[in-house]
Amino acid sequence: MKTTLEIPNGLYRKAKIKAAMDGRKLKDLVAEGLTLVLGEKGPFPAAKETPSAYTVLKEACGCVDSGVPDLASNPRHMEGFGRE
Repeated sequence: MKTTLEIPNGLYRKAKIKAAMDGRKLKDLVAEGLTLVLGEKGPFPAAKETPSAYTVLKEACGCVDSGVPDLASNPRHMEGFGRE
């Protein structure tokens, strides 16, 4: 059945992102949410595992040339790392 819902913009964006990260359609995410809230069981496929940052960005590795072969090889580059 088709219906129209009014969803706050922030919630809609989060739901849309979650559905995309799981490789699903928004309508499937909404149906699963309603099923969970109503305490029913549904035939929903398991969400895909969220990819790691490395997996998402591995194509970008090495695309920036800093001029330093390895930043960790020079302690000066690591001074203050992790501190305010």
